Amino acid sequence: MPTKAQQREETTRNLVAVARELFAAKGYGQVSLAEIVNAAGVSKGALYHYFTGKDQLFRAVLEEVHAEVAARVDKAAPDADPWTQLVAGCTAFLTVTTEPEIQRIMLVDAPAVLGWETWRELDATASMRHLAEALTRLIDDGVLVRQPVAPLAHLLSGAMNEAAAWLAGSAEPARDLADTVAALTRMLESMKA
Repeated sequence: MPTKAQQREETTRNLVAVARELFAAKGYGQVSLAEIVNAAGVSKGALYHYFTGKDQLFRAVLEEVHAEVAARVDKAAPDADPWTQLVAGCTAFLTVTTEPEIQRIMLVDAPAVLGWETWRELDATASMRHLAEALTRLIDDGVLVRQPVAPLAHLLSGAMNEAAAWLAGSAEPARDLADTVAALTRMLESMKA
């Protein structure tokens, strides 16, 4: 028989998985709490036991999505040199954000549901932190021109987030993704020492 902690973990995981599927398919605004609890096979009381409401459940979904995106970026070129890792990681980020589920949750609904500041905080703890670490390593190794890392990380992160949002509305995502990756690579190359 599972312990209370195991039951809590299982229920939470189930609610996040069900909510993620529904949010990805319909969008946050089109999904009701009743729909989530019915699909998860739990009561509204159970949902409120673990989450304060739909927005907190959405935040848990978004945190899961951010973690998955970060993991895919990390796996892009794990054994390569730091420069190749940076370019491959940026490419992986742009590629993964063209997936409809990721676009809907991370780029379309998240800023509207959680607000711009909260969205930026979550981005800073996930993608931006990894980007800053990679840039620091490249500057320390002399690959990139010595410069303050924070503004550079914010500029690159902002450019990639804007490109990802633009790609989300693209009529030709494959072509536009290739063009975006090429432009980003040229931009990164221009920063080399």
